[in-house]
Formats: sequence, structure tokens, C-alpha cells
Amino acid sequence: MKVRLCVLLISIAAIAVGSSLAFSDNDQNKGAASFEIDGGTRGRVPFPHHQHQENLGDCKICHSVFPQKQGSIEELKAQGKIENKYVMNKLCTKCHKEMKKTGRKTGPLTCSKCHIRAKS
Repeated sequence: MKVRLCVLLISIAAIAVGSSLAFSDNDQNKGAASFEIDGGTRGRVPFPHHQHQENLGDCKICHSVFPQKQGSIEELKAQGKIENKYVMNKLCTKCHKEMKKTGRKTGPLTCSKCHIRAKS
């Protein structure tokens, strides 16, 4: 009887630990691996989301400015809560330049390296 109870408790504990690891915050809410951001007249901007998550490690670096919701940047622009070029100039390019100063590998530093114009 004690052996069965011990096996049962160990099994329950293993399931609980496995479930908590499977559904940890690190794996949830990662969003799309990549997507495009509306870049206005200069063209769309491809954004490697998971690559940024791996390199930065802290989602709040960007998501303190806008929520973790698809289309949130465009919504905030439309509501006048952030300027049109705020995200690219104050977050993206600024961060890339700071990383370059420290000698770390970084993303593009100029507008034309990110924006992709639609082909006519």
C-alpha cells in the first residue's frame, strides 16, 4: 500500500513539474517568428521577432512602449499615441547603434537597409 501511494505521489509530482515546464512563460506569448511592420512611404519593414527575443532577452525593452498584440504599433500611430517614426528611430535604430558602439553584432543602421519598397 505504501509503495503504491509513493508511486502515485511521484507520478503526480512528475506530471506537475512537466506541465509547468511545458507551459512556462518563456515559451508562451512569443508571437510570430517574424512579421512585417508598416513602414509608411518607404515601404514595409521585415522584423525577425524571435531573433530579437533571443538577442535582447527582455521583451519589455520594446513592449514597454507597445503591447504584445498584432497591429499594436499601427493602432497607436492611428490614435496619435506614438509618432510615425518613433518605433524605428527611437527603438530600433537607437538600439542597433548602441549595440554597435559596444562592439556587438547588430542589425541595420540606416532606413534603406530595413524598408522594402513595393515593386511596381
